[in-house]
Amino acid sequence: MKISYNWLKQFIKLPENAETTGELLTDLGLEVEGIDTFQSVKGGMAGVVVGHVLSCEAHPNADRLNLTRMNLGNGEEVQIVCGAPNIAAGQKVPVATIGTILYDEKGESWEIKKGKIRGEESYGMICSEKELGLGQSHEGIMVMDNELVPGTPVAELFEVENDEVFEIGLTPNRADAMSHWGVARDLKAGYQQQGKFLELITPSVSSFHVDSRSLKIQIKVDDSNLAPRYCGVTISDVK
Repeated sequence: MKISYNWLKQFIKLPENAETTGELLTDLGLEVEGIDTFQSVKGGMAGVVVGHVLSCEAHPNADRLNLTRMNLGNGEEVQIVCGAPNIAAGQKVPVATIGTILYDEKGESWEIKKGKIRGEESYGMICSEKELGLGQSHEGIMVMDNELVPGTPVAELFEVENDEVFEIGLTPNRADAMSHWGVARDLKAGYQQQGKFLELITPSVSSFHVDSRSLKIQIKVDDSNLAPRYCGVTISDVK
């Protein structure tokens, strides 16, 4: 069974890191067989920032390339050679700075380095959606909201999630722990044994509302001692 550390922390404010939490889970009988790292975008777009295209001129030695002057928000202007047909002065664009690691479709990494393209120096790369791992569009560079501030990390704008995932070897007798909520309850008990009293945070239902009560379904409970409560939701017009 896989348990997200980020999801767990929505139910209980854990005082330690994933490794220590995993050790406690194993002590509680929920054996952690491994902890995997998850990123919603591989590499987390570390090193990719919003750049402002100050100028864009034709490359002197190549018909299909342009020389751009970029403001990356650090008070310094850099030159980047770009071959995208939609690049233009005034745009806000994602720029992979020197040292950034990007990944191709096969998951293989490559590093952005300072280089020369047709005799002109280039200090970074202006990226398309596909190069960032955000989509399949690669016909041109990604043009962003013009209100963005140069130097802003692009990962913040797209809420890139970094998580650690527990692989728990759950035994059949522990059905109570077959959910994030059940695991959080176990952790609360485990920390309480250590003298640490952590609050369980129940899921919020404030945004839930019933749109219609017109679809009535009769429910019969044969033994109210065995099933003291039954609840359900009917969903209509599902395609």
